[in-house]
Amino acid sequence: MVKSQGDAELEAGKALVEATGDLSLHQRILGDIEDRILSGEWQPGFRIPFEVDLAEQYKCSRMTVNKALTQLAKTGLIERRRKSGSYVTQPRAQSAVLEIRDIKLEVQSLGLPYDYSLMAKTKRRSNADDRLRLGLTSPVSILDVTCRHFAGRRPFCLEERLINLNAVPEAEAESFEETAPGPWLLNRVPWSAAEHTIRAASADDAVAAALGIAPGAACLTVERRTWSNGSYITHVRLIYPGDRHALVANFTPSQPK
Repeated sequence: MVKSQGDAELEAGKALVEATGDLSLHQRILGDIEDRILSGEWQPGFRIPFEVDLAEQYKCSRMTVNKALTQLAKTGLIERRRKSGSYVTQPRAQSAVLEIRDIKLEVQSLGLPYDYSLMAKTKRRSNADDRLRLGLTSPVSILDVTCRHFAGRRPFCLEERLINLNAVPEAEAESFEETAPGPWLLNRVPWSAAEHTIRAASADDAVAAALGIAPGAACLTVERRTWSNGSYITHVRLIYPGDRHALVANFTPSQPK
């Protein structure tokens, strides 16, 4: 079929309108989907509306929608499956086994907003379990702190920490309402050695409620105690949902003697 000059001009005009509006529409679609994922409205595994539906919603071409989804897939926020559609991916954090890392940086490395909340803070006399965790031989005053770290709106990690007030007496006056105990300690108390213990565990009712997972769900537990010049500073138990975290260790072959 031969197109008339009028038809050609009309199509050219439509193409120009879409081309000039393509960037803003692309950014709008991109931003809207990012916001829904990062806010937790669209959870991991959620199927994103099909291209044709998004094109109808935004009154644009499927090509514009495709560009936005392709960019989201490159950033790792969504996964595109052939003949099935696009799905929100499950972020999987990685932390180095032999490093003391800031949880805030772990969350931000996933491209997710970080938040923190203090659940409980109590000064008390250490009991037998506390002394075992802190490597102490006699009772001392300790600070018992429980808090949560968030990635977007989802709980990322539950932190249960004991602080030896004999070693860090200034911790008693710190509220820990705005700052998590980990970075606060790292910025104020030099440590000379640390010990990690890594376990798999099932979430009890309290842990499940704190992390927003089902009771009995698999969790990854990292326990660490640090000391300085022979004095134990703190013991922390970090509990992660098992399907959202991995531990990484870097090493080299040992050298023959």
